[in-house]
Amino acid sequence: MEDDKIIELFWKRSEAALTETERNYSKYCYSIAFGILRCHEDAEECVNDTLARAWNAIPPARPSMLRTFLGKITRNLSLNALEKMNAEKRNFGQVPLVLSELNECLSASYFEPEQQIEEEAIVQAVNRFLARLDPEQQKVFIRRYWYVSSIKEIAGDFKMSESKVKSILFRLRKKLKRELEKEDIWL
Repeated sequence: MEDDKIIELFWKRSEAALTETERNYSKYCYSIAFGILRCHEDAEECVNDTLARAWNAIPPARPSMLRTFLGKITRNLSLNALEKMNAEKRNFGQVPLVLSELNECLSASYFEPEQQIEEEAIVQAVNRFLARLDPEQQKVFIRRYWYVSSIKEIAGDFKMSESKVKSILFRLRKKLKRELEKEDIWL
């Protein structure tokens, strides 16, 4: 079923919206949650919580891209769940490691609620940055910093050495920092 029809079902408060959303997006949301939590049960719980959050958010929200809307909810729920557990034991340190890598480009203030206006400018700048990358670089960057995949997983999926993945990510972080500074985004 098309996203606009699913959203209409949400607006009509039809439970079919949840069924269709689960059918179309549960694997996608699960992959995000599992990438962060590394636990099947916790990932499944996040997917269920995503459906509940979507039910409560639509209406009044009318997302233009349902996949992105659900992905963001799942990612935020997963990060919140991870914060409640011991990250070093349950996730082998991937999320703290990924966030520490991005600290070179994004300061901690980016994640504070009062920074919502600046957040939109940063999101747009990062999107422009990603649009200028070649497809392989885009995929590596997104796999690491959105899906929180390990270096080993990325290397295996893209048939690269781990050192090549690390090198690509290092260069992309430096390039992102320069791009943000060019756009007068100083973090």
